[in-house]
Amino acid sequence: MAEIGKDIEKAKFLLVNGDLVAIPTETVYGLAGNALNPEAVALIFDTKNRPAFDPLILHTSSIERVEDFVSYFPTRLRILAESFWPGPLTLLLPRKPIVPDLVTSGLDRVAVRVPNHPLTLTLLESLDFPLAAPSANPFGYISPTKPEHVDAQLGGKIHYILDGGACEVGLESTIVGLEEDEIVIYRLGGLEIAEIEKLVGPVKIKDHSSSNPQAPGLLESHYAPRKPFILGDLKLLIKENLEKKTDFSVLSFSDFFAGVSFNNHIALSPKRNLHEAAKNLFSAMRKLDEGSASVILAELLPEEGLGRAINDRLRRAAVK
Repeated sequence: MAEIGKDIEKAKFLLVNGDLVAIPTETVYGLAGNALNPEAVALIFDTKNRPAFDPLILHTSSIERVEDFVSYFPTRLRILAESFWPGPLTLLLPRKPIVPDLVTSGLDRVAVRVPNHPLTLTLLESLDFPLAAPSANPFGYISPTKPEHVDAQLGGKIHYILDGGACEVGLESTIVGLEEDEIVIYRLGGLEIAEIEKLVGPVKIKDHSSSNPQAPGLLESHYAPRKPFILGDLKLLIKENLEKKTDFSVLSFSDFFAGVSFNNHIALSPKRNLHEAAKNLFSAMRKLDEGSASVILAELLPEEGLGRAINDRLRRAAVK
């Protein structure tokens, strides 16, 4: 298993020497390597078993340092960066040749963000290169929001996990770009659409795709437990599975249902708080996936605010 600790100098030493380190962010834990070192980037893909056509996000410490590896920073996207960085916002920007093709899957734009976590910001400030850092889990599985989640899945493949505690947001970043002067959201995430529209006006939301994504994290099936994950009306699903005597567990928004044991039932937010639900989502999915039940039953949340991003993750977890 990997060592878990708060030693920034140790993390830096490993990264400088081409190794990988799991790092905390406000969204999820990332599997980080030197983004300008093709061998380190290849190691990320290999460790995660991630397909090479799925691009990565670069992490750096400031807007100013983004200029080192992007050729142009459109004004409207810069406005978003100045308002929401550090934070759960990723921008798609034209890249400089210094960025390896493997990072962008050969695309002309690179995904970049400044994460909002004190340990990782300190680490990034000490490095003279950005970090490529997709979620620190096997490709397609539930994203990790605690160091223990990383260790359980990748502990045998990496040496060090920088321990930043539990992630505050719990959903991946919102990915935003520009197409023909139109602001486009490629991935719903921890930054709400309404907050973006306050600054730049109406946005277009693009559906994720099953192949050749234009931005990271857009594959149709993703964030999925190993067990069957069924979305629908929980009252009906529970009734059906009780009648069939299926061994099931339940993931609900706020309600608890009769006939379901306490150990097999997680409510994301009994207070119906979407921010709390987002923070708890991946941890709850992981706990149920590791439990004894053979099937997970779940429901969609209100399609508003962060509920839209949570529902995106739930729907993709349910894709066969």
